[in-house]
Amino acid sequence: MGKGFQRFIYLLSRLMQVIAGIALCFMMSLTTCDVILRAFGKPIIGTYEMVSFTGGVVIGFSVPITSWVRGHIFVDFFYQKFSKMWQNLFNVCTRILSLAFFVFLGWNLMILASDMLRSGEVSLTLQLPFYPVAYGIGFAAFVECLVLIGDFVKIAGGEYE
Repeated sequence: MGKGFQRFIYLLSRLMQVIAGIALCFMMSLTTCDVILRAFGKPIIGTYEMVSFTGGVVIGFSVPITSWVRGHIFVDFFYQKFSKMWQNLFNVCTRILSLAFFVFLGWNLMILASDMLRSGEVSLTLQLPFYPVAYGIGFAAFVECLVLIGDFVKIAGGEYE
């Protein structure tokens, strides 16, 4: 479970980043068109719903690559004072907690999506089903779990910076 696993996680995270980027561009374009058309009295029906759905995709699908490149905020003024062994222990503990959270999140989102699919729950205006977004974000949570497992591999191999 070395370099091949790491590469797979990275490529999957990058693919999800591309999907999130496309969704973000769609969101911006839709919002811009809606604002312009609204000025002429012809708003796009269901813009709020579509922006909400794609916003969930953008945020959910961006988490794995952000974690992979460590693009999140990290307060390290105490962390840097620790020895390498204590830093690794701290990293392992935080990854265990994060892994537990994302497994719980992903599992519950899959249950929620299944319930939405079974009940046929849809949005009010466009009648779009909710379950694909919930499944997608649940999948993203499980990919984040793979990223965290990849961090364990890096820490164990002494490659974690």
